[in-house]
Amino acid sequence: MTSVMVDDQAKALEFYTDILGFVTKKDIPMGEARWLTVVGPGEPDGTELLLEPVSGLAEASVFQKALFAAGIPATAFGVDDLAAEYARMKALGVEFRGEPTKPEFGPSMVMLNDTCGNLIQLFQLHWAGSEPAAVPDKAEATASPAPATPKELPPRLALPDEGPAPTRSDAEKAPIE
Repeated sequence: MTSVMVDDQAKALEFYTDILGFVTKKDIPMGEARWLTVVGPGEPDGTELLLEPVSGLAEASVFQKALFAAGIPATAFGVDDLAAEYARMKALGVEFRGEPTKPEFGPSMVMLNDTCGNLIQLFQLHWAGSEPAAVPDKAEATASPAPATPKELPPRLALPDEGPAPTRSDAEKAPIE
């Protein structure tokens, strides 16, 4: 479970389900607030996102507003097709902070306003040069890998045979270059 602070749980539930596509998992009344979680569609046992009210703790609201003002996303979600999600949500009236951008390294990304006091970053799950992790078949997943021997370690992990490691006093005496 993870959480995102929201200034209005009802509005957050609408945005996170109707716009972002999450599905309500738990909605339990707790006085003035609710224990309100959502999960990804088709992932009923996946990570729950708690839509946590900022009310009740003054510092929570201050923290949330400071992140928003600084342009720092409260959380990030990966999507399979960022361009399509951007177009879909833009048509629904979602407020974005610019258009999707592609940094020199890593995935394309864009930030949006969740209408509940947060900036949310969306990023492309797979991009040129990235390959999705291979899913092992059942036999591979249950087989125990053989322990690595020193001969199998990559060169950067191999230890040089240059005598014992320096002690603290040796290091203190060594000249600084």
